[in-house]
Amino acid sequence: MTAMIEVLVAVFVVIGVFFAVVSAIGILRLKDIYSRAHASGKSATLGVIFIMLAVFIHFISQGEMNAKVLLAILFLFLTAPVASLMVTRSAYRNGVKLDKNSITDDLKEMYEMDRNQSK
Repeated sequence: MTAMIEVLVAVFVVIGVFFAVVSAIGILRLKDIYSRAHASGKSATLGVIFIMLAVFIHFISQGEMNAKVLLAILFLFLTAPVASLMVTRSAYRNGVKLDKNSITDDLKEMYEMDRNQSK
């Protein structure tokens, strides 16, 4: 039974490291703040959550229940994507341009309506 748990922990760690590496590559290779925030907000969150699940399973198999790890997973799952969204919205409001290869600007109409209503 412990060998199966160790394999499960190892698989979760490998999946977590994979997502973390994909996130790091995305941050380095992508062109604008919006794409980079997407890479860091999604992939890095999944990577850390999988690694923390591996830690949780490891400690459960040792007979120690640590609810703090579960709370950290929940907190990270709820806050990291929202933080990424807030960074990109702030960049958009401050006039950071989209990459030239971007096809659509979904926020343009909304912010133009807000500007017209405030005048």
